[in-house]
Amino acid sequence: MNIKRSEHIATAVNPEGYPISELPEIAMVGRSNVGKSSLINFLTQRKSLARVGNTPGKTRVINFFSVEDKLMLVDLPGYGYAKVSEGEKRRWQKIIETYLNSRSRLCGIIMLVDIRHKPTQHDIIMYRWIVSMGKPHIVVATKADKISRAHYDRHIKEIRNTLNMAPGVPVVPVSVTKKTGFMEVWSEIEKTVPGIDITGKKED
Repeated sequence: MNIKRSEHIATAVNPEGYPISELPEIAMVGRSNVGKSSLINFLTQRKSLARVGNTPGKTRVINFFSVEDKLMLVDLPGYGYAKVSEGEKRRWQKIIETYLNSRSRLCGIIMLVDIRHKPTQHDIIMYRWIVSMGKPHIVVATKADKISRAHYDRHIKEIRNTLNMAPGVPVVPVSVTKKTGFMEVWSEIEKTVPGIDITGKKED
């Protein structure tokens, strides 16, 4: 599978800056430095479409990326980064909440967690909120290359139990470094957005 066309469409901090578009949107949420920008680059097969920084909290705005002119991936600011002021944390929280509560084109949410670690209290709060919204969602467990495949089930079980996930909600382990999980994530996105075909599996 090759992604032929993907591009950065807009950067925004409030609804006035959101792009005018009819494309369905999939939002990505997660702690600072969990790998949202890296996942977007992975899914779009572009090395630097989304800026990746070594410093947590690099993404302080909302970035919109179109994929094949069929879908928008939306990179939201990370949460839970301790080394910023309370005022800055509240500003990021407002940016996230406003988008998730008001964006009519939002069709689904991908929540990212680090497969190596038990989800934090911030993750639990975010996941409860996602569930309360009633939007289709999946959990992507990033940095899967950092643990042995033999330990996947144990770590995924810990994620599911900590977040109190319903049985039908998938947890997809992904390694950007090893390039694993690509088709699995796209397949779940296609299930979330009826009628969309990115992988080509729906072709006769």
